[in-house]
Amino acid sequence: MKRVTIADIESDSGEIGIDRRRLSGPLNTTDVAINHYRLAPGTGFPGGLHSHMDQEEVFVVIKGEATFETLASGSDTGETVTVGAGEAIRFAPGGEFHSGANESDGDLLAVAIGAPPDSEDVRIPLECPECSHDDMRVRMDEEGVTFVCPDCDTECVPRACLECGREEMRFALAEENQAVVVCPNCSAEFDRPPLRDR
Repeated sequence: MKRVTIADIESDSGEIGIDRRRLSGPLNTTDVAINHYRLAPGTGFPGGLHSHMDQEEVFVVIKGEATFETLASGSDTGETVTVGAGEAIRFAPGGEFHSGANESDGDLLAVAIGAPPDSEDVRIPLECPECSHDDMRVRMDEEGVTFVCPDCDTECVPRACLECGREEMRFALAEENQAVVVCPNCSAEFDRPPLRDR
C-alpha cells in the first residue's frame, strides 16, 4: 500500500491557472498514470485536440464541470460534451480525439487516469499533405515538435502563430465543430497549422 496527500505533491504545470499534480510517481504506480488537476475558469487541460493510439484515458470530475471537445477519427465534425461533478468520461485508444477545458465560472477539480501509463503514439487531426492519411503522429524531442505521417513518414514542422509569434498552437473545434488550429495567446484561428518549409 502507498498513500499520499495531494497537497504535499508539487505542482508541475507552469501555466497560470493550471495546477497539475502527478500522482503516479509518489504512488509508485506501474500500470496507470494518474494526475490531479485544479483548473481556473478559462483554462484547459494541457494539449489541444489529440488522441492516444496506445492509451485509454478517463477523466473524473470531482468539483465543477469540464467541457470536452471530441472528434472521431476520419470525421469532419465533432461535438462538445459537458461533464459535471460526480461524472466521468472515457476516451478509448485509437482515434477518439479530445481536449478539455473549464468553461465555467468556478474552479474545476478533476483526476485524469491513463493506462498504460506511457503513451508513445499521440496523434492530431491533421491530414498528411503527401498521402492524405487522416491524422499525424506528434514527435517531441530535443529539436522540438514534428508531425509525422504514420503511413508515408512525411514530416512537417509547425511554426509560430502568424499573428503574434507564439510558438505553441493547439487543435480545437471551431464553432461549426470542425478541427482548426488556434493560438492560445491571441486566439488567431487557422484551417491548418502554419508549417515551416521542408
